Amino acid sequence: MATLDLNDKRILVTGGAGFLGRQVVAALEKAGADPQKISIPRSREYNLCSMTACEHVVQAQDLVIHLAAHVGGIGLNREKPAELFYDNLMMGAQLIDAAYRAGVQKFVCVGTICAYPKFTPVPFKEDDLWNGYPEETNAPYGIAKKALLVQLQAYRQQYGFNGIYLLPVNLYGPEDNFDPSSSHVIPALIRKVHEAQQRGDRTLPVWGDGTPSREFLYSTDAARGIVMATQSYDNPDPVNLGTHQEITIRELVELICELMEFDGEIIWETDKPNGQPRRCLDTQRAEAEFGFVAEVDFRQGLKNTIDWYREHGE
Repeated sequence: MATLDLNDKRILVTGGAGFLGRQVVAALEKAGADPQKISIPRSREYNLCSMTACEHVVQAQDLVIHLAAHVGGIGLNREKPAELFYDNLMMGAQLIDAAYRAGVQKFVCVGTICAYPKFTPVPFKEDDLWNGYPEETNAPYGIAKKALLVQLQAYRQQYGFNGIYLLPVNLYGPEDNFDPSSSHVIPALIRKVHEAQQRGDRTLPVWGDGTPSREFLYSTDAARGIVMATQSYDNPDPVNLGTHQEITIRELVELICELMEFDGEIIWETDKPNGQPRRCLDTQRAEAEFGFVAEVDFRQGLKNTIDWYREHGE
């Protein structure tokens, strides 16, 4: 497979200062990109929901990697579905159009696992993406991001614009978002256990009944996969990025409690939502198309994340 030389490329990374973005920038540099040619637009300077801002940031860029998103866990998705739909759709749609009109060579769009139908045969295959409506709590976010896949395919068909679309599974790792109002399940649980330990609690309340399954991809693995696709994948079909390993929320909570040495009782709040019943990705396309295979062991990745939070999270 042909590999794109990043050395002389001017690369825009939206969301490049975020949790995944910092790892993507590091992976770009490791793959030969010139740090001086990587641009990271900050949200305080550029509101990417504005077309003017999108037009400004894509000028003179060769590659755009679009990671910026308004995103959170079940709580935020229930509280602000309109904001999540509008912000993610407008950011992506306008950025893609501005990039095409500015002559950008390639657009890499990072989508979301939330785009898959609520009931999808496990493991999720990319070809099943349109076979049903997403899980209700995160459907507005998932559909907004999935619309960008349609846009990229349409721009490729009409304009010959080279845009690719990646679907990473739930991410985790050091420097994740541990804010309880917007964090995803792993950082939320780590913080919850830590705070229970600080207070000396003997119980740990957890949303749902523990039966749903999830798959998690360590942030450095995700970043490596994104850069590999940037260099070596040029097709219109979406590609999953994951580990192809499934764990139930119950098993996850028990593992985090074990690693953090919390031996209190877990209280399942069954009146709270479970979210999607199962999530596990078929990862064959990424391996076949650009050789990506996840490397970080889940237990070790969790331990790294817990250690980072204990050191930096307060």
